[in-house]
Amino acid sequence: MRAVIQRVRSASVGVAGDGVIGEIGIGLLVLLGVADGDGDDDGAWMARKIAGLRIFPDEQGRMNRDLEAAGGDVLLVSQFTLQADCRRGNRPSFIAAAAPEIAAPAVERVGSILRARHGLHVESGRFGASMEVRLLNDGPVTIVLDSRDDR
Repeated sequence: MRAVIQRVRSASVGVAGDGVIGEIGIGLLVLLGVADGDGDDDGAWMARKIAGLRIFPDEQGRMNRDLEAAGGDVLLVSQFTLQADCRRGNRPSFIAAAAPEIAAPAVERVGSILRARHGLHVESGRFGASMEVRLLNDGPVTIVLDSRDDR
């Protein structure tokens, strides 16, 4: 699993015809791409890392607080394009991305773990939909995580 995590002052995700379907104030916008071969361990690792990232300012302005300490929420948006391979030519290959029937439950599992094990409020996008994501990046602070880096 690969995630691009942005510390935000606010973020929302919408779907044409339905308007805004997920919205948070202070917290993390998590764009999550599931790779072929990712399993439950990858999801648990990713959720633990997201919840534990100490990227919110403390009283001295240092990045030293995690999401819970900052009182923040998570906006979790699936994004298979994070698995793009751009090493050859100019057209990305998405062959490394997990099939939708595997990726959708994996993204849901990460959200469930963030809620159940870490007590976080999680809003979500809609898997497979063409979404519009809006955010006010705070810092800006952007972190990239890959569960395979831990192997």
